[in-house]
Amino acid sequence: MNPDRAVAADLRTDRLLLRRWRDADRPVFASLNADPRVMEHFPSVLTRGESDALADLIDLHFVRHGYGLWAVEIPGAAPFAGFVGLSIPAFAAAFTPCVEIGWRLAAEHWGRGYATEGARAVLALAFGELGFEEVVSFTVPANVGSRRVMEKIGMTRDPADDFDHPSARAGLERHVLYKIGSRSWTHVSEHQDPG
Repeated sequence: MNPDRAVAADLRTDRLLLRRWRDADRPVFASLNADPRVMEHFPSVLTRGESDALADLIDLHFVRHGYGLWAVEIPGAAPFAGFVGLSIPAFAAAFTPCVEIGWRLAAEHWGRGYATEGARAVLALAFGELGFEEVVSFTVPANVGSRRVMEKIGMTRDPADDFDHPSARAGLERHVLYKIGSRSWTHVSEHQDPG
């Protein structure tokens, strides 16, 4: 782990524990990644091998950078519900290099505000302890659920920043880009509703 970017292993919110991954998370993660509802806006569902490879990359990101995509645990309800966290996109675009906030939750946990709650905790860390100036997020225009989370956590979109994702499947190339800066976050975090 980079000592300049070392962070607490866990983040806690009112309802969630965001933690490092465990081996026991992998089968549940594979099921989530094989669900066409969860993967609707991605190039394809993932095989077990592809899902495990993604989990390996997530773990490596923590080792290299001291932060990453935390496993989401809902104490008393679900030992693993998906992930919320930060990553560095591996593709080139007008806005890279950058830090992206993202989430992926199992469908049975949608609509309960978990992604929003976890993302707010992650942004507080990003703009606090980690000292980032800006965080981005992006998705396809039709992914209204994720876009709603982006807006609830104070991110904004300029249509001029929208872009074609280089690794998206045909028909899903166009992506909307949302951003939030540390100054905007300070203002938003002082006026947030819980939802």
